[in-house]
This record gives sequence, structure tokens and C-alpha cells, in this order.
Amino acid sequence: MKKTIVLGASTNTSRYSYKAVSNLLDNGYETIPVGIKKGEIRGVKIINNLPVLDDIDTITMYINPQRQKEYYDFILKTNPKRIILNPGTENDELAKLARSQNIEVVENCTLVLLSIGAY
Repeated sequence: MKKTIVLGASTNTSRYSYKAVSNLLDNGYETIPVGIKKGEIRGVKIINNLPVLDDIDTITMYINPQRQKEYYDFILKTNPKRIILNPGTENDELAKLARSQNIEVVENCTLVLLSIGAY
């Protein structure tokens, strides 16, 4: 299964990041929520620091482009196979950095990809 980091995870049930974590869990994906506030999503603790994690398939982004710069090092050191830039998180600078390290960049919606079986 594709181990996925949800970057920008929130305990607010109306946020898309919460819905993404929930849907990833429902679909059997190992899911690592990373956010700035402490809490849990369906029993999975939100990580508040930025540890180097291994064997990450996907980082799905829920942070706006202006705030993403502080996460560039974390993202690139994690070296995922792909980054999903959800609507509103599209970032040409991050995409270029990622592609320079052979990380696939996908501009799409995680929730849609899951719903159509294309995740």
C-alpha cells in the first residue's frame, strides 16, 4: 500500500485535509497526518514536528503555496515518489524542485483520485 503523508492535516471535520486522512484510512492506506496543531484524526495522531520518514510513496498537500516554503526541506528529504498538489496548493517552484529530484508531481484532488480508484 502507498504510505501517504497528509501535509496540513487538521482535526476540523469540514476541512479537506481531514476528509483526505479519513478517506485514505477507509481505503486501507497507511496515513501519516502532519499539521501544526495537536490532535487526532480517527485515532491517528497528527505529527507536529517534521521527522524524516522513510518509504513514503505520496505527500498530499493541503498547505497554500505561500506557506509551503518552510516545508520544502522536509518534503525533499522525505523523498516521496510523488507529491499531489490539491486544488489551491499548486506551486510551480515546489513542482520544479521536486521534479529535479525525480519526484512525480500531480496536480489533482486526492479525494477525487480515491473516489474513482485512481489513487
